Amino acid sequence: MAIDIACGMEVDPEDPGAVTEIDGVEYYFCSEGCKEQFQADPQKFLAAAFPFLNEIEDMQTPRLPYGGVRGEFELSVADEEQLGVGDEVSLTRSLTDDEVRQFARITSDTNALHLNDEFAERTRFGRRIAHGTLVSGLISAALAAFPGMTIYLSQELEFVAPADVGDTFTARCRIVDRLANDRFRVATHVENQDDDIVIQGTATILIDDLPHLH
Repeated sequence: MAIDIACGMEVDPEDPGAVTEIDGVEYYFCSEGCKEQFQADPQKFLAAAFPFLNEIEDMQTPRLPYGGVRGEFELSVADEEQLGVGDEVSLTRSLTDDEVRQFARITSDTNALHLNDEFAERTRFGRRIAHGTLVSGLISAALAAFPGMTIYLSQELEFVAPADVGDTFTARCRIVDRLANDRFRVATHVENQDDDIVIQGTATILIDDLPHLH
């Protein structure tokens, strides 16, 4: 397999989405869009150790653009070389019915509360709701957007309110304490588009430097 230098996805060189050649070297892409992005500024990609990593607010993070995954990130970081108390990251995105059903298939969590309208209408919620662990996964995604290499050590969660299928959620993570050995305590919560908190808790993370090629 080859790696799409623009987005980091694996590409079958026998059946790529697009191909281009520079200085006798062939580059394979998952799509014409990635090829066009590369051709617009080849040196930007060729000179970087990991050219496919995303930048958010002009700060490099370990995220891949990976196949057009949705979501809007915001970073408020005083010094990307040294995270500190008060630094924040957030991720906003909706969770569709199809994604709820995909999550059920992937995890085998086929609780009828999440998948069957007639059943869910007779529960205390009166409707289908999204899996709490699917919604809390947005916290993990937000934490991974901090500059550096975020390693999730622990997470305490309280499921405050039901999360409706199709709602737009924002996961907010704010560093509240710097611990020893590059560890941080982070206040975390997820709110819906009405600013109602559906999940809240505290995480402990470790921040390593991004790896470098030698």
